[in-house]
Amino acid sequence: MITIQNYVEELFSDIPDSEEKESIKQEIIQNLEEKVQDLMDAGKAEEDAINKAIVDFGDIDELKSDLIKASGAKGLLTREKKRRNYVNNLMFSIIGSAMIIGLFIFINYYYSPGAIWFVYPTFLVLWWPLSMVFAWLNNRKK
Repeated sequence: MITIQNYVEELFSDIPDSEEKESIKQEIIQNLEEKVQDLMDAGKAEEDAINKAIVDFGDIDELKSDLIKASGAKGLLTREKKRRNYVNNLMFSIIGSAMIIGLFIFINYYYSPGAIWFVYPTFLVLWWPLSMVFAWLNNRKK
């Protein structure tokens, strides 16, 4: 029953390969095929029996999370999460710095248009995104 095998393969596509994953997949396929056979013996058509077995099978999110933890893929997920945090921090620092610099420019030209002094605090504010870039680059090397 190719439909069931394809369904189970799709369910486990995001989990790294391991012996435990293969044994669980084979067990699920066997159970679904037995259920389809029982439904067909009860008088259902093959296509209807396959669809009903798949719908009745339910959700395997808990099983998938256990397999991910067992296979060590949790480290990959944690690395991805850290990378996203670094990128988010970098974007926040760039946007925040741009807003602060914009405020300095506004204050400079509104209160003292004859003297250009906003450049000096701009250098101080630019250390924030610069430090985030260095932190992100250090993270990428590791």
